[in-house]
Amino acid sequence: MIGMNYVIIGNSAGAIGCIEGIRQMDQEGSITLISDEPHHTYSRPLISYLLYGKTDEQRMKYRPDSFYEHNRVKTKLGRTVVKIGKESKQLLLDNDEIVPYDKLLVATGSRPFIPPMEGLDQVKKQFTFMTLDDAKALEAAISPKSRVLIVGAGLIGLKCAEGICDKVGSITVVDLADRILPSILDIPGSRMVQRHIEGQGIEFHLSDSVQRFEPGKAHLKSGKTLEFDVLVLAVGVRPNTSLIQSIGGEVGRGILTDDRCATSLPDIYAAGDCTESFDITTGQMRVLALLPNAYMQGECAGIIMAGGEKRYDHAMAMNAIGFFGLHIITAGSYEGEDFVAQGKESYKRLFTKDNRLIGYILIGCIERAGIYTALIREQTPLDSIDFELVREKPQLMAYTKKKRDKILGGAQVC
Repeated sequence: MIGMNYVIIGNSAGAIGCIEGIRQMDQEGSITLISDEPHHTYSRPLISYLLYGKTDEQRMKYRPDSFYEHNRVKTKLGRTVVKIGKESKQLLLDNDEIVPYDKLLVATGSRPFIPPMEGLDQVKKQFTFMTLDDAKALEAAISPKSRVLIVGAGLIGLKCAEGICDKVGSITVVDLADRILPSILDIPGSRMVQRHIEGQGIEFHLSDSVQRFEPGKAHLKSGKTLEFDVLVLAVGVRPNTSLIQSIGGEVGRGILTDDRCATSLPDIYAAGDCTESFDITTGQMRVLALLPNAYMQGECAGIIMAGGEKRYDHAMAMNAIGFFGLHIITAGSYEGEDFVAQGKESYKRLFTKDNRLIGYILIGCIERAGIYTALIREQTPLDSIDFELVREKPQLMAYTKKKRDKILGGAQVC
């Protein structure tokens, strides 16, 4: 692969994984990275912690300052790819620059979804909350007296609420769903987390939506009127698929990829939140917008692009998140038989099907969650371990000695 010209669109986890995957196989080929954001690679999930005061921009960096130079990556930051020429194997940038490629990775992530809402154009201080610049703009607009309205009670909306809670006068969250975090929590788990967040003074209006805006007011379908100074739109996200779709690549909700992270187009690969991949817990193609998945997918793509062998074949939904000190880990799919254990400040629900663990919800009690995750990823037959012990308290002693040795990398276990 000497002289290979690799180009990457994007600068988050999938792109970084790709760079490191390429460099595992090819130390000589050229790598060009193009990103519409002007910043060094950073961890997007940390933008709320930046506002919260728990981190700073330097510590948010996903890789050291020397990363691009060390890996001999030419960066074009603050530039947007306008079009991919699949026959000419060239990219057209927004400044009319032409960038050729031999192998291309598309890691364009996702964008905020903003539904049509009457009067939204009358709201002067409105923000989304997905990027570092979004967080900075929101921080500049709020004050200790600000009344903030967040539309969306999912992960993005609630992390935003946590980030600004101590910086504003009040926060109100509106969502059409009947509970918070409906994509990752069941009803009991959602209620537990909601009570915890409400303890910080945050107010919820669920099973409701904004019918229309006027300056400083949101009129809900329920008939309620909410006054606000700052609006945050966190309704959801959509994968950025337009570059691939516009040149005839196969696209569902996200860009369709195989277990080599290849798209349907020659020499074009994709990774991260813009893609769909095969979920081992459901047996279906799904958008799995998670940082660890994005990195693994990007690394796989980079190795394949550079002539190596790798498979991205253990993907599943997984979230590890916390709100005001309450930690949550969820994984897999929620179907089949379940086991529930609930305490005052903890909640555990495990899902099993066909002699396999296929999903879990852990709130508060997250110790050794990695054992549950490994059971799902490795599709371990439950009758090969002491699952009654594992479901009560995950521990390696539930495995056979041979399996424990394998998990611990060959270390001897008594």
